[in-house]
Amino acid sequence: MIAEAAASAVSKFNTFDIFMVLFTVLILIGTVRLITQPVKNKFAIGFSIVCLLVFLASDFAMVQNWMS
Repeated sequence: MIAEAAASAVSKFNTFDIFMVLFTVLILIGTVRLITQPVKNKFAIGFSIVCLLVFLASDFAMVQNWMS
């Protein structure tokens, strides 16, 4: 029973998931760096926040798929 659950969980994991998490971390680092700069580029900050929200939502959906 436990082995079957583990096998089904492994089949839901995709190699691309690692890249999604890494890109999310990179976007987060970039957003923080943009916000902390003395001269702020409002367009870049807004664009990076939108990208970060999209990637966080996709990461959330990805993790939900792992758990179900």
